[in-house]
Amino acid sequence: MTGMPVGPYVEFAREKLGFEYNDIQLLVTALTHRSYVNEHKKSVSDHNERLEFLGDAVLELVVTDYLFNNFSEAEGILTSWRAALVRTESIGAAGQALGYEPLVRMSKGEKLGGTRARLQILANAFEATIGSIYLDQGYDRASEFIHKHIIATLPAILNGGTWRDPKSHLQEVSQQIDGATPVYKVMSEEGPDHDKVFTLGAYVKDKLMGKGVGPSKQSAQQEAARAALKEYAKQKSV
Repeated sequence: MTGMPVGPYVEFAREKLGFEYNDIQLLVTALTHRSYVNEHKKSVSDHNERLEFLGDAVLELVVTDYLFNNFSEAEGILTSWRAALVRTESIGAAGQALGYEPLVRMSKGEKLGGTRARLQILANAFEATIGSIYLDQGYDRASEFIHKHIIATLPAILNGGTWRDPKSHLQEVSQQIDGATPVYKVMSEEGPDHDKVFTLGAYVKDKLMGKGVGPSKQSAQQEAARAALKEYAKQKSV
């Protein structure tokens, strides 16, 4: 990576993270996807997967420590809250809000990839960034970063009820309102075997309450359940 311009990374750290790295290369690596290394083998050798591994552990520890020390709910509830805070969608959104996507180095193919794949890359880069902060600045600075960009979203998650497993929640709601259990049906299946996209419907008493799309039937069911819950909430407010 000799001769690579690091100015934008230094500026990003100063303006968005609020400090200057002792070793800016850690941030550069944190924002380098494996696919970029595969395209630039002669000049680039490090990608962010090891930093992601480290950052994931620091993120879980900081979130767990916060929840344990600030709430008295049962383990199952706290586990669900933690899962909502650290899921791909949450940390991917935090990465988008930080605005580091233009600095994330990935292959040309990945740049043209789908929205979900892109969100996953941003989420991985966020965890890797945590790892880089931890190594360069220490635990306290990494904790401050996590509190500001992840834990700060907890009130919205709790108020919106998005921490609850949507399929379990939908079953409770549908049984309470309609006296029936949801049934999930595949509506369409597209793409090659290695890159399938499923569309599933959540039906209650044979009525379509919500549709969901995802790379697996399970993820599409979750999305369909979320859509159905929104439909129930809409009906309740009418």
